[in-house]
Amino acid sequence: MKATLSNSASSKSPKLATLTALTAACAMMLSAPVNAAEADTAATSAPAVPSAIDSSKRVIRLARPGATTSTAQSTTDATPANSAQSVNTQPMMPSSNTQPNRTPLSTAQAAQMMQSNSTQPNRVPVSAAQLPASQMMNPANAPVISGTTRVYEPGPMTATGIDLRSGQLSNIPTPQVQLSDVSFIKTVLIPQQKGLGTDKLDVSLLDDFIADVSPNARHYPPNFPNRTQRHYTREKIKVLADWIEPYAKSPNASYDVLIRAAKLNGMGRNLDLGSDYTVRGGQYVDRALKIQPDSGEANFLYGMMLSEGGGFKEGQKYLDRAVSLGYTEAEQSLAQSDLLSDRRASALERLRRLEEKYPNNTVIPQQIKLVEDGKFYIWDIPAPDINVKPGA
Repeated sequence: MKATLSNSASSKSPKLATLTALTAACAMMLSAPVNAAEADTAATSAPAVPSAIDSSKRVIRLARPGATTSTAQSTTDATPANSAQSVNTQPMMPSSNTQPNRTPLSTAQAAQMMQSNSTQPNRVPVSAAQLPASQMMNPANAPVISGTTRVYEPGPMTATGIDLRSGQLSNIPTPQVQLSDVSFIKTVLIPQQKGLGTDKLDVSLLDDFIADVSPNARHYPPNFPNRTQRHYTREKIKVLADWIEPYAKSPNASYDVLIRAAKLNGMGRNLDLGSDYTVRGGQYVDRALKIQPDSGEANFLYGMMLSEGGGFKEGQKYLDRAVSLGYTEAEQSLAQSDLLSDRRASALERLRRLEEKYPNNTVIPQQIKLVEDGKFYIWDIPAPDINVKPGA
């Protein structure tokens, strides 16, 4: 009887060891995908680095290991770690439902696997930094790069802007500004196009500039107190002519737009800015005359451009029309036309008649003196001082 029991126990002992080894091997193989999935889930749930904030909130971030962490960041970082730990504490039992297609191992294969695991030599431990994220079994043990985030809010807004004496610039001295040579100009709004209900165009600065430089640049040859003022005037005429050009090109451009564009391009022609200014100036003043044929200023501008460009006969009829409309400067342009047409006596007579009519005019006596001295340009007189500023 005892011999029979010992023989049966010895026959069951190898079977029990084989089943134990098979169960351990299956559990190890089934647990690896679950841990990898948990690692991927924890990696995806880790908080992303905050994106850059627009210029209204400047962010300075100090990112280094072991640095202090702000309250919001530490709370955010703690949440995925806790969730990963709670997932890892759940038992991972092999289930036939989760792995239905696995092929069971034979007794010999399980025994061979157990033997290979027991005979493995001691390996050098691998740090978490050397492993990729997909191979890390527990992402909560990985080193966390934390930092301090300081958000600088814009200072309080006041009626005059940002108060630099408070907020983040408390140690910066307040700048002191002094203003001098302050001037005020009248606001001038003109219609952009013909007709009622059209949009308005603010030409306040344009009219102020034209009134300032016209005595120096309206007639040929232009005169300036120095080369600097001549250069500044040329550059500003370029800018203003480019600005008004789209409005003047419109087929329905108003008279006010066209007459100002003609003045700018006429002065550009006198300052040798190119033939384009000559062509555009003539076109714009011609269109202005078609809108208002009885305009003394438009007739004067067209007659002056023609006569000073060599078209004395063509320009005379427009200048005569301007004189009849009471435009005094057209009379002086007629005297210039007479002088260039070799009618010096007629020019002197016209200027002396104007001197008697306008005794307070200080320019006419200087023009008479030029003609008596044998000069040919009555506008070649000492230029009035102007102060055109660059980029103003």
